[in-house]
Amino acid sequence: MKTRSLLSYLFIFFITLTFAIACNNPAANIPTTTETDSATSTTGEATVRLGFSAWPGWFPWQVAYDEGIFQENNVSVDLKWFDGYLESINALTAEQIDANSQTLNDTISAVSGGADQVIVLVNDNSTGNDKIIVSEDINTITDLKGKKVAAEEGTVDHFLLLLGLEKEGLTQKDIEFVPLETGKAAAAFVAGQVDAVGVFAPFTTQALKRPGSKELFSSKDFPGSISDHLVFTRKFVEQNPEQVQAMVDSWFATLDHMQKNRDKSNDIMAKRAGVSIEEYKEYAKGTKIFTVEENLKAFQAGNNMTSLPFAAQEIGKFLVEVGLAPQQPDTSKIFDDRFVKAYAEKTK
Repeated sequence: MKTRSLLSYLFIFFITLTFAIACNNPAANIPTTTETDSATSTTGEATVRLGFSAWPGWFPWQVAYDEGIFQENNVSVDLKWFDGYLESINALTAEQIDANSQTLNDTISAVSGGADQVIVLVNDNSTGNDKIIVSEDINTITDLKGKKVAAEEGTVDHFLLLLGLEKEGLTQKDIEFVPLETGKAAAAFVAGQVDAVGVFAPFTTQALKRPGSKELFSSKDFPGSISDHLVFTRKFVEQNPEQVQAMVDSWFATLDHMQKNRDKSNDIMAKRAGVSIEEYKEYAKGTKIFTVEENLKAFQAGNNMTSLPFAAQEIGKFLVEVGLAPQQPDTSKIFDDRFVKAYAEKTK
């Protein structure tokens, strides 16, 4: 579900994902693209080049494609699957795609680096699929003092680790932090090279293969700390607001469709993930898909991580702390809830 990383170095997500869930992943043969790489459809309207990758909160896009929901909402979509999440982040930053499903952390990181991006929708919150997994001799967060803890630097799982440490009055200086790409971090933990690891599903499954290993805490213990969104380039939003609205409408229509067609939807999403339906259902438990009402609430100002404006400020501080941003990024213009509000108004 995400190397949900903030760093733009070369990654091996596809290789490690394949290793983690199957030697021969049938998901590789699933079609996604509905259009060519052209910027307009046959009707002359802008085609939305939408990127997504492996995370349960984003698999509904495959349902929208397979079940013809985009067409029902009169939007032409070039749906692009990325084996590596970082590839999708870089593609949006380079404007090779118009929209992407990605974390709040990554969006703020891109904005701090000069990208002009807009969050128009909350797909989901991680409610357990991002975990800090530890060896059998570690039972409390304070037990992490002096231990080797691996995570991909700058990722949401690194952020989660720091939140857990802060809760017990600790900082990264109290542990021996080992920065490793997510797949490598999980492998290092299984091999006994580190004492704890911060990873997301499906790498959580891989990490828990170490005998005696267990979850110490997860994203469910920090509500709102890891949120995922539909993010557009500002240029596309300004030039094509009707298509953006149609994408938001399509998302909520897809959620309604999934409620009424659970078995078929789960089958589509499990195939896209390259896992069994049973495995997918387990992953889905750790992801909270947001309703219209929850979207509206999330966009409002608040004083905890369930408020996007508040969370953005906290994540900005985190980026500065770990050296991924020279100064606190300006997040005042990255949220645009008018499309969710319009959908709510139409369907109230």
